[in-house]
Amino acid sequence: MSIEIPKTQKGCIFYEKHGEIYYKDIPVPKPKANEILINVKYSGVCHTDLHAWHGDWPLDVKLPLVGGHEGAGVVVAKGENVTNFEIGDYAGIKWLNGSCMGCEFCQQGAEPNCQKADLSGYTHDGSFQQYATADAVQAAKIPKDADLAAIAPILCAGVTVYKALKTADLRPGQWVAVSGAGGGLGSLAIQYATAMGLRVLGIDGGDDKAKLCKDLGAEVFIDFTKEKNIVKAVQDATNGGPHGVINVSVSEMAISQSCDYVRALGKVVLVGLPAGAVCKSPVFQQVVKSIEIKGSYVGNRQDTAEAVDFFVRGKVHCPFKVVGLSELPRVFKLMAEGKILGRYVLDTTK
Repeated sequence: MSIEIPKTQKGCIFYEKHGEIYYKDIPVPKPKANEILINVKYSGVCHTDLHAWHGDWPLDVKLPLVGGHEGAGVVVAKGENVTNFEIGDYAGIKWLNGSCMGCEFCQQGAEPNCQKADLSGYTHDGSFQQYATADAVQAAKIPKDADLAAIAPILCAGVTVYKALKTADLRPGQWVAVSGAGGGLGSLAIQYATAMGLRVLGIDGGDDKAKLCKDLGAEVFIDFTKEKNIVKAVQDATNGGPHGVINVSVSEMAISQSCDYVRALGKVVLVGLPAGAVCKSPVFQQVVKSIEIKGSYVGNRQDTAEAVDFFVRGKVHCPFKVVGLSELPRVFKLMAEGKILGRYVLDTTK
């Protein structure tokens, strides 16, 4: 089976940090021996994409860069060494595009921590284009009957929060607080947590986000724009504090505050990556309460398969709005202003 592949395509590309984003014709990449070429139908937009464009992190991005790492589409070509995908299969582009598979981290299933990791939309041109390459070992398997627009955000946002919840190591019936609950990651964290049998308290700002969080399964919502004493409100609502906290907000103060309201023996999981932020936890409090502060990066191949399975079985869905790929600059503006409910998904044909 062969599919005609054009030599050029539409994509969004920038040539310098925080420079203009150009929607233009760019070459279609050719897959290496270990890669597949995916005709990207839809791509989610993640806060990491905004960080990459701004150059917020101490890890250098490739320039010029096509961002994006939540791409869902169809395999249209593959390298000669690829045996796990066929032409016509559905496949997903994740943040982790590839890793060495030989280091101590890869060998224990921690491929995202590989020092030679290749990152979609950061060190490897990503999914804000109509055709993109991915290492076949790390590319996500997507069931043929899946809604590609709906599953796109699962490939990063879903996998990331699912892995964070596993990192929190909580038991059914325990409380988990989701800080930044009304955004793309937070809205999925609520659903995964509920599906895993946890009780959810959401923290965010605004009536729209309050309704969204409650509709998705949060038992309690704390509005930080209205509540004067967040720590007391959270602890009162959970009878002593949540057993775990998933920090997906981009507020340094909110991250540090989670160390104050978490229950004794609780786990504070750091996921969101605000530029230059520091998690501040008083040593006396951390020792006496015996709390754990853990970092959780993206998931591995098994985490991805499990996160996708929750979606396929109808346990989670990401509230999303579809707009054209050409509208990426507008989406970034809304994201920077904190005005996005759920997730934006880009249609690469527009």
